[in-house]
Amino acid sequence: MELTSSNVSMLCSAAQFLEMEECDSLEAPSLKPHIENFLDGIRFWTWFELMEALKQFQESFPSKGYLEILDRIMDQLIERLASPCLVTSPYTCSSNRSSFQFSCDTSSNNSLRNNFSEATWWFEHLLFLKIDLLDNVIRKMISHDFDHSIVSKFLFYYLNLSHGGAEQDVKIETIKVVIDLLSLLDIGSISCKDLFNLNRIAISLKISKFCRNNIESLIGPLLDQVTIDYLLLPSPNGKDHAYDVDFVTRLMKIFLLGGGSFELNLNQVKRVVKMMDLFLVEVAPDPHLQPSEFEALITVLPDAVRESHDQLYIAMDMYLKVHAGIGEKEVMNICCTLNHEKMSHESLRHLTRNLVFPSESKPRAHLTRQSRMKTLLQENDHLKNFFDSMFGKSFKNIDVKEDVEEIKRYGELEGMECGTHLACVKKLGVHTLSNNTIYLPKFCS
Repeated sequence: MELTSSNVSMLCSAAQFLEMEECDSLEAPSLKPHIENFLDGIRFWTWFELMEALKQFQESFPSKGYLEILDRIMDQLIERLASPCLVTSPYTCSSNRSSFQFSCDTSSNNSLRNNFSEATWWFEHLLFLKIDLLDNVIRKMISHDFDHSIVSKFLFYYLNLSHGGAEQDVKIETIKVVIDLLSLLDIGSISCKDLFNLNRIAISLKISKFCRNNIESLIGPLLDQVTIDYLLLPSPNGKDHAYDVDFVTRLMKIFLLGGGSFELNLNQVKRVVKMMDLFLVEVAPDPHLQPSEFEALITVLPDAVRESHDQLYIAMDMYLKVHAGIGEKEVMNICCTLNHEKMSHESLRHLTRNLVFPSESKPRAHLTRQSRMKTLLQENDHLKNFFDSMFGKSFKNIDVKEDVEEIKRYGELEGMECGTHLACVKKLGVHTLSNNTIYLPKFCS
């Protein structure tokens, strides 16, 4: 009989059933050498002959003695996918021996190039793979230094299109294998948005906590790729929260670790901090959010990574107004997180008058004055430049002393809620204009 790609797997199964796998004697000839000789010409097979052989082997489940033949077929598959001359056209490798003949200029070839990019045209061709064979193929791709971003895209493509009418246990097993394979890839090659989608599917299937933790370990280092909408997940069953705050807290902790070898840069940190502050404002009005949970959210990011505490103050203000009945200790645990030195003058002024914040958590008077003076001097920079250009003189920078007693030495500033820029400059003894009087615009804090 003539060996072909479509019957080689059946011949392996027959050899196993007839105990003709090994050549022990003349009375029991082996079919294995004939099969191996046939596979010597595998490099001349067409792409579709390879696909047919894989499908047949997948259905026949060959014995261990024939797994090496399956390996040879998969190695040839990987070699074809990695070959630049075959990437754009899988139809060009037919030989005189092949039972299939294809033209290089067929309309189907043109359609393939139109519908798929040169790097991903093969995605739909491998959707037939069952999960065990998929695992073997992907691991071979990784061992052959395949582009990790392409492998990642294929795994999500496979996951989305192979779940159609599958049973739940098959879906769960598929997700587990996909998670394991993704963990073998460079973290930067994976789309965080696809991982959030994977996490959503895992939740709907009630997959094990271990697998969900593995998904979160992949999401954490990539948080800078998404927007706040991805963090607003409904709370799990059994909790009355509007959103799953514990999930976000875990992600933030993983993000700060940087995913091991995945290093974070300043821009990534800034984006995540901004997103986290928006999340805090979103969840603060939730009446079911416990003080310990809110405290965990506001402290998960260290003070060093926040440039401003204004958004943090807004979230705290909203939370304390909604949760007016919580204990004093819990209030102080929340309020002590504020760094007054990282708050704007407007926020500090609002805080000093805010009745929901205990007096112990409010800034000291000299800090408020320092903030007011610094704001005043920053707004007068353009006036110093104006004086220099008008009178040809250089006016020294005004230094605000850190000690409250030094500030009081220049004049009584405590009651200065509204005044002129010029008056402030005169009190500090820097304005040295002659008889020319220049009236400056009034400044109201």
